[in-house]
Amino acid sequence: MKKSNDSTALTLGEIARLTDGKLEGDPELVVTRAAPIESASAGDITFVANKKYLKYLHTTDATAVVLDPDSPCPRCAVLRHDNPYLTFARVLDLLYPQPALVDTGIHATAVVEETARVAPSAAVGPLCHVRGGAIIGDGSRLVSSVFVGCDVVIGENCLIYPGVRIMDGSRIGSNVIIHSSTVIGSDGFGFAEAPDGLKKIKQVGWVEIEDDVEIGSNCSVDRGALGPTRIGRGTKVDNLVQIAHNVEIGNHCILVAQVGISGSTKLGNGVILAGQVGLIGHLNIGDGARVGAQSGVAKSVNPGQTVLGSPARDIGLARRIEAAIARLPDLLKRVRKLENERSG
Repeated sequence: MKKSNDSTALTLGEIARLTDGKLEGDPELVVTRAAPIESASAGDITFVANKKYLKYLHTTDATAVVLDPDSPCPRCAVLRHDNPYLTFARVLDLLYPQPALVDTGIHATAVVEETARVAPSAAVGPLCHVRGGAIIGDGSRLVSSVFVGCDVVIGENCLIYPGVRIMDGSRIGSNVIIHSSTVIGSDGFGFAEAPDGLKKIKQVGWVEIEDDVEIGSNCSVDRGALGPTRIGRGTKVDNLVQIAHNVEIGNHCILVAQVGISGSTKLGNGVILAGQVGLIGHLNIGDGARVGAQSGVAKSVNPGQTVLGSPARDIGLARRIEAAIARLPDLLKRVRKLENERSG
């Protein structure tokens, strides 16, 4: 079985053809690896998508660099494209094909209950447990030690990494990737005050994850208290993210590490939540909204708006407040000087 870090040798001509890039240099040159521009050597291909790395174009030992249409590169072959970052992502796909990770079929140590249905082209790896009524679609791969609860549906060509837990009733679309130790469909956090303490509110909903979603490691996506918790098509979720019960996330959103979203909050399409953003419950975050890192959001955010800070405010106001705070020590000195002059 091919290891995940094994690469494939390709000529620059092949890469240019497969990525629609414009090649400047010898098309017969061969690259076998990708590397950072500051440490790349012969046989490596690298890229520049951020202007602060342009200085390395004069010192790099790479065989080739993926670059914008205009920046000069005197030392190596160039693959030019309007979007170097996206093009380099495609180069990585070519150089490092996704390994199978697990063989097709059901491993001898896996437990697949009698009423579960596993497509013949799917793979259920060592020590997995697939409970009754679950459906595993064509080409989907459960690498190892994956738990799939009762009546779970997993679509086609999904990749479920070791240690993932998908609890009863969850519905996973096609082409979904879920990384290690994430839990899908755990109980939402709901309690009612009672005379003798806190009464747990039974969570009887489920989770729906649409096509082309990727969820990082050590995330928790809670089942709905009633009805679904939903993650829309193409959304990407980083590691260590908490998505509470009945949250609805639109299509093509980005949730960066350590985001926490409280129950019943709704995100539109194309929303970006930067690292460590926290949202209280029952908010509406409009299409295309942006929330800066470490922001605490206590009010709904308008479509297209960018907010920052804790409490989160429109970014223009937040920056003015930060600038004013930075001047406070000098302002305090001036006030004390005036007070001393008046008292003197």
